[in-house]
Amino acid sequence: MAQSNSAFMKPLAVSPELAAVVGEGPMPRSEVVKKIWEYIKKNDLQNPQNKRNILADDNLKKVFDGKEEVTMFEMTKLVSKHLS
Repeated sequence: MAQSNSAFMKPLAVSPELAAVVGEGPMPRSEVVKKIWEYIKKNDLQNPQNKRNILADDNLKKVFDGKEEVTMFEMTKLVSKHLS
């Protein structure tokens, strides 16, 4: 039986900017997203008025192209730039 999500589980290299948030790689994309959410919740970075928006601290701004606030969907796209 073939793995249907093998590309999703493939360990990827993590940029230095992203490693400051999630730790050293390589790690699968699913683990990166999990660790980002742990970081967001630990540091209380969700917008209280709109929980779908993430408020960037200094570490996340480096990953989010300098943006102060991003949506969950935008976050996924910006994080992808830091995985190879």
